[in-house]
Amino acid sequence: MDAEGLGWLLVPLQQLVSWGAAGAMVFGGVVPYIPQYRDIRRTQNAEGFSTYVCLVLLVANILRILFWFGRRFEAPLLWQSVVMILTMLLMLKLCTEVRVANELNLKRRVFADLDPQHFWHWDSFGDYVQCVLAFTGVAGCVTYLSIDSALFVESLGFLAVLTEAMLGMPQLCRNHRHQSTEGMSIKMVLMWTSGDTFKTAYFLLNGAPLQFSACGLLQVLVDLAILGQAYVFTRQPLKPAPHAAHPASAKAL
Repeated sequence: MDAEGLGWLLVPLQQLVSWGAAGAMVFGGVVPYIPQYRDIRRTQNAEGFSTYVCLVLLVANILRILFWFGRRFEAPLLWQSVVMILTMLLMLKLCTEVRVANELNLKRRVFADLDPQHFWHWDSFGDYVQCVLAFTGVAGCVTYLSIDSALFVESLGFLAVLTEAMLGMPQLCRNHRHQSTEGMSIKMVLMWTSGDTFKTAYFLLNGAPLQFSACGLLQVLVDLAILGQAYVFTRQPLKPAPHAAHPASAKAL
C-alpha cells in the first residue's frame, strides 16, 4: 500500500519536473538578453553589444526549424527556436533605433542596396526583417527540394547547431579588437554559460542528435573564453583617451 501511494505521488512529480525542464528549454535562452536589453535602453548606447550575435542566432534557429521538417526532434527545442527568433528581432529593433538616434550619418543604408560594406548595418528595422525573410525563403525552398536526402537533412542539422555554437564568436572578436568588454553585460554572458551548460546536459540526457551535444560543448567553451576576456581586461590599466578626431569607442560589429 505504501509503495502504491508513493508511486501515486512520484508520477505527477516526474511530470512536473518534465514540464519544468521543457519550459526552461523554451524560455531559458531568452533570459540572458534581458539585462543586456535593459542596459541598452537605460544608457541609450548599443556599442558594447554585437548585433552579429542576433544574426548568428537568427540563422541558427531558422535552420533548426527547417531541420525539424526532415528529422522530428523534441517539441521544446522547436518552440525554443521560435521564441529565440522573436527575441532577436526585438534586440535588433532596439539596437537599430538607438544606433540611428546617435549617428550623424545622413546617408540612408537599406537592405535593397545589397551593399556588402553595410551588410547588417542598416538604418531601419524593416531592412533586417526583409533580410531574415529573404534568407528564410531561400533556405526553405532548398530544404523543400532536398528534404528526401538523408545526407542533406543531417548536414542541415549539423549546420544549424554549429552556427548556434558560434553565437559568442562575434562578441569574442569585438572584445578582442577593442581590448575591452565595456558595454557588454557580464550577467548576459554568465547566463549564456549556465544556460548552455544546462542545454548541453539536456541534449546528452535526452538522446538528442549527436550534432546538438557536440556543438553545445563548443558553445560552452566560447562562453568561458568571453568570461576570461572580461577578467583579463578588467585587470589591465586604463588606456589613455584617443585623439579627439576619433570616437571614444569603435562601433561594435
